[in-house]
Amino acid sequence: MGHILLFVNKLHAFAGIKLYLNLLCMIIISLLDGIGIFLLVPMLSLIGIFDVHLGNVSFTSIFDAMLRTIPTAYQLAVILGSFIFVISAQALLQKNQSVLDAKIQQSFMRSLRLDIYQALLKANWIFHLKRRKSDFQHILTSELGRVNHGTTLFLRLITSITFMVIQIGIALWLSAKMTLLVLLCGILLAFISRKFIKHAKEYGNKTTELSKNYYAGINDQLNGIKDIKSNLLEQAHISWFHKLNHDIESNVIEQVQVQSNSQLLYRVSSAILIGLFIYLSLKIFHVQSGQLMIIIILFSRLWPRFTGIQSNLEQMASTLPAFRNLVDIQKECESAVESIALDCLHRSNPFRVKAGIECRGVYFRYDQSQEFYALNNINLFIPAYRMTAIVGKSGAGKSTLIDTLMGLLRPERGEMSVDGIRLTEETALLLRSSIGYVPQDPFLFHTTIRENLMMMNPEASEEQLWEALQASAADEFIERLLLGLDSEIGDRGVRLSGGERQRLILARALLRRPSILVLDEPTSALDAENEKRIQEVLNRLKEEMTIIVIAHRLSTIRNADQVLVLEDGQIIQEGGYQQLSKEVNGVFGQLLRYQTEMNI
Repeated sequence: MGHILLFVNKLHAFAGIKLYLNLLCMIIISLLDGIGIFLLVPMLSLIGIFDVHLGNVSFTSIFDAMLRTIPTAYQLAVILGSFIFVISAQALLQKNQSVLDAKIQQSFMRSLRLDIYQALLKANWIFHLKRRKSDFQHILTSELGRVNHGTTLFLRLITSITFMVIQIGIALWLSAKMTLLVLLCGILLAFISRKFIKHAKEYGNKTTELSKNYYAGINDQLNGIKDIKSNLLEQAHISWFHKLNHDIESNVIEQVQVQSNSQLLYRVSSAILIGLFIYLSLKIFHVQSGQLMIIIILFSRLWPRFTGIQSNLEQMASTLPAFRNLVDIQKECESAVESIALDCLHRSNPFRVKAGIECRGVYFRYDQSQEFYALNNINLFIPAYRMTAIVGKSGAGKSTLIDTLMGLLRPERGEMSVDGIRLTEETALLLRSSIGYVPQDPFLFHTTIRENLMMMNPEASEEQLWEALQASAADEFIERLLLGLDSEIGDRGVRLSGGERQRLILARALLRRPSILVLDEPTSALDAENEKRIQEVLNRLKEEMTIIVIAHRLSTIRNADQVLVLEDGQIIQEGGYQQLSKEVNGVFGQLLRYQTEMNI
């Protein structure tokens, strides 16, 4: 319940005076509703429409005095006109209150979505490495939807409680004994139905877990659809999907059964209590027929409020895990947040590396409980306006070193500096704002080539776009496309070849005019001709920027000014390309000979 109270506080802080205005509207609506329903029968009885005896109902004397001032011929019209006015006013106010309620709810949900989305984007890289992407998708869609439903239920609960309190006040005025009996029965029923709320919360937990598995499985399978099709794994995945959907179906049905059982209890108890009320009214309390009619109206108005509140509580219990998930993810994001300063990320004069980047005794490991270090005593200097290549076998620590150099990972021990200035969280963000990164697995958005490029530099001119494309050897294949820059490239650029995607990503990075260009396997998907073009581009660009390249294909880095060879997280060799290639017993020489033999 603490998580709901946390969101109630958030809702209060967000809505402010609108929440109190909403509550005031509820109170007025409830009063008008009570006046319209409870007073029509007594007032009609006063002018003889109904032949009933109201006994000691005290408030009728007030209306009797008022009616005596009105001519008899107009009394019915005044009563019915007053009734129509009260109900119309109540309906109009309720309409406006419903709109205000929706505005509060939707504005609050928009705020929550934005808070979660910003928190995820501002969390550091290590946070994202430890979580599944599908978990974030699940929270931003399914869980936020459930929180939205829970917020709706909460506002509805406030409405029901407000209406009930007002109507109880009117009911106590009309018949205190019978009202207290209704309240006693309602409290007894709430005590009995606690188990329904407990079951609803359990099914809510199961819903969250099944939903997470659904999103994770779908995400993994759609990302790996080519492997599934190529290896004829369709039936295995269909079986998994069938079982998961069966579990989801069973959970929903069981949840509905619990809700149906609770509704059955409420309806049967309502029928029993109505009979009991009428019996007690006539045989024990000896009420007059007019009072009996009011008591029946009283019961018919109050009891649905009890059952409505109970139903809302059950449904809110099932959304509690969603509230908890949002609270947990926000706390995790807050603990992993980067202090991003927007003025640093959108500088008109980008940060430029003038001397170079240095690491002194840098250690890093992904899991503090393990002894193995992904980076082990790294000491290096990457000079500005030169090309530095990082090579090594798979798992040597190349990507970890790159992530550390870009400020995505913070060293556990040791120190990094840029131009002699120690790399702190703030300076790391400044550095990252001037880095152009080309990943090994190119990621493109499902939109046009032009829009993919301009995400990096929204103010780029047509000339600048083509300059970047020409520099990355991507201009020729784009010119062959029917719509050129306005061609759509499909999900993750699926309509382009691997080499075309990689060159387009390089063009996007160059469009930023970075101080440092970081490339992870830039030529892995290129043929010999385009590889040569990329080599020429890199050789020219190193006069304008600092270039860091991870390379398995060693032919790409023939013109590198410095080569760093990693093994088990340590730098075991460093020097120029030609120098290291002559060290016959060195790891670099062995890798070079192996690739040469493979190409023969």
